[in-house]
Amino acid sequence: MSIVRDMSLAEYGRMKIEWVRDFMPALSAIRERMAKEQPFRGLKITMSIHMEAKTAYLATCLQAAGAEVHATGCNPLSTQDDVAAGLASLGVETYAMHGVNAEEYRQLLVAALSCKPDLIIDDGGDLLELLTGDYKDLGVNIIGGAEETTTGIHRLRARAKAGLLPFPMMNVNDAKCKHYYDNKYGTGQSVWDAIMHTTNLLVAGKTVVVAGYGYCGRGVAMRAKGMGANMIVTEIDPIKALEASMDGMRVMPMDQAAPQGDLFITTTGCRDVIVKRHFAVMKHNAFLANAGHFNVEVNSEELAQMAVRIFPRRNEIVGYELPDGRVLNLLAEGRLVNLASGNGHPAEIMDTSFSIQALALEYLKNHGRSLDKQVYEIPQEIDDQVSLLKLQGVGMEIDHLTPAQEAYLAGWEV
Repeated sequence: MSIVRDMSLAEYGRMKIEWVRDFMPALSAIRERMAKEQPFRGLKITMSIHMEAKTAYLATCLQAAGAEVHATGCNPLSTQDDVAAGLASLGVETYAMHGVNAEEYRQLLVAALSCKPDLIIDDGGDLLELLTGDYKDLGVNIIGGAEETTTGIHRLRARAKAGLLPFPMMNVNDAKCKHYYDNKYGTGQSVWDAIMHTTNLLVAGKTVVVAGYGYCGRGVAMRAKGMGANMIVTEIDPIKALEASMDGMRVMPMDQAAPQGDLFITTTGCRDVIVKRHFAVMKHNAFLANAGHFNVEVNSEELAQMAVRIFPRRNEIVGYELPDGRVLNLLAEGRLVNLASGNGHPAEIMDTSFSIQALALEYLKNHGRSLDKQVYEIPQEIDDQVSLLKLQGVGMEIDHLTPAQEAYLAGWEV
């Protein structure tokens, strides 16, 4: 039975789900095919992804394809209670409430797994952590799963290397349709949408420090630069650092960037990117935001220990007053800012990512029982299929090679 905050919110939640459907043509095309073919008939799917409208639409697509779907969130602050209620009213077993504490959040995950699913979708690895820990018995039927985000892939590869992966997992995060579009353009827009809405302040003229220049960092930095910010990038990878420099960003260690920045955004997937020694030299009224999956990139515990006063400033902004009178502003408790303080990626972006998810689960349903317990890249044909569906959905066409051109590219003769 679903566990949501308030079922009276269901009507508006359904409206939000219906809204994004109109802007997700690739996933809608996959839904139409799967509704006819019923590839997941008789299977149970548990999904743990940020509980908002695009995720809910994916859940309904899997339901239309024959699955019994159990859905939960993957971050206590990113759940939208109206969407959770709307999804539950559409017959998807939903276990998600905004603002729960750590133990309540864990129990919602357990509830979503209690059906003993055949397939899972994970975002950050929380389901897998339970299934390899105290709740191994809930994973007895699992054929395989798909992982949505960079942080989760780090964990999967570490488990696989140690021989501790209990079933095959598909690396959705590194599919071209995911990191090219979702990570770069989706994160780039949604992070700034959330920050600007939450702060109601100008970006132009500010010094913005972006930690990490992977696809997410590139997107965030590109949008900030386009809005007139003075850009600094911090990196540990010399190749990415050089790329940032050639893209017109100043590159330096965080120790040097800390006293210069007006607004800091972490996009690394690692912990302790901004810590006590950085807080000690930051400007008065500097802003701290995180666009990585977990709230460990900005060390908010050390910030709290340094503060003489901690006080709310606006919704999703907490001020930390330091002994010398400076105030540092932490957005969304250091959690994923674009979802904790905003609506997440645009629907058009999640169209490609969630199309990959649906096809990855279909691939596992067909091939998962013969796969080793490893992390698998998304087959190129799935990436190509989603890209073509997306192009068709927005009314675009591309060229195709002639047989003569294919022969030319496959041979060595001029």
